[in-house]
Amino acid sequence: MRFAHLTTLVLVSAVAPRARATPPVSPNRVTILYDAFGGRAGLTRDWGFAALVEYNGKRILFDTGNDADVFANNVRTLGVDLKTIDFVVISHRHGDHTAGLNYLLTVNPEVRIYAPKEGFGVFGAALPGTFYRSDSTLSSRMRYFDGRPPAELTFGTPWPTAHFVWIDSVTEVVPGVSIIPTVSQKPGTLELRELSLALRTPNGLILLVGCSHPGIETIVEASNRVANHVYLILGGLHLVITPDAEIERVAAALHDRWHVDRIAPGHCTGEPAFAALQRVFASQYVYAGLGTTIDVP
Repeated sequence: MRFAHLTTLVLVSAVAPRARATPPVSPNRVTILYDAFGGRAGLTRDWGFAALVEYNGKRILFDTGNDADVFANNVRTLGVDLKTIDFVVISHRHGDHTAGLNYLLTVNPEVRIYAPKEGFGVFGAALPGTFYRSDSTLSSRMRYFDGRPPAELTFGTPWPTAHFVWIDSVTEVVPGVSIIPTVSQKPGTLELRELSLALRTPNGLILLVGCSHPGIETIVEASNRVANHVYLILGGLHLVITPDAEIERVAAALHDRWHVDRIAPGHCTGEPAFAALQRVFASQYVYAGLGTTIDVP
């Protein structure tokens, strides 16, 4: 009987399911991969912006910097595996945010890249074949496509093998992660389209911005379509050549009107604006230099 009891225990142990180890929880954080300030050894400072966003188990690359070789060096030094990126968001068409695509696509050529939708844009475009006015009184040799245009015209890009997805409206790309498009009405960047990345957290939105060409207040206002409170703004605010009085106004507005809790400025925000925002936000100012990792809720 004793032997039979022991045998039964062995058999039960053999067929009983083993308890599965709970997988480790991935941290929610943002790491600055590209910028012109910061003191971390081994990284190359340059004008431009890129950040790795790790949120709810997703790994998102936001912008790619100004130089593919610099981007590659910083990514390798920080131990970032671009093969494991779930998708990319390119904020806008300027070279100091796009040049690293030339390295990224050698490492992860199939990755999905969200980019602003623009007619004849650098990320490619498509328009109906009838987008232009026609004149049937002309001879066929004077008419586009002999007067028989294709149903759709597609336009080129410096990255013809890239998998671009064009964004022109607020889009939730995965649960809790949205892309917000805005359009600049500012002199010098008139009609430039820019994407910002919004992470929905228990404390409010984490808002990643590339250059804020449409104006950071315009972007914050647009983010109300995702949630009505911004907890943290991270990235470039494009105040680098802005007069002091306007910098002070924007800093105060973000804090007092828009009730942004924390701010982590970088890239084209500008040194006078760093100082002003640090004064206004005090302990809620977050340093975000090259190589910095910022934990988010």
